[in-house]
Amino acid sequence: MSEDLQTQFEAASQQATQLPARPDNQTMLQLYSLYKQATAGDVSGARPGFTDMVGRAKYDAWAKIKGLSTTEAMQKYIELVEKLKKS
Repeated sequence: MSEDLQTQFEAASQQATQLPARPDNQTMLQLYSLYKQATAGDVSGARPGFTDMVGRAKYDAWAKIKGLSTTEAMQKYIELVEKLKKS
């Protein structure tokens, strides 16, 4: 992974906290899952129980992109943040 991509990813993660409007829940889950995949790799641990709806949604979103490489996850995250900044 290039340092340039790492720098862009870190900048995008900062920009994601300063978006003009809060994205919808589905987009927030997409941001979360791409960030986790880029920083922690494939999802691990047990799926949260049905009483933890937020945790379960996050886990499921992250599990959907299992196998995505760190580089690909970073690139997709950067692209999504750029798109959100323009909307």
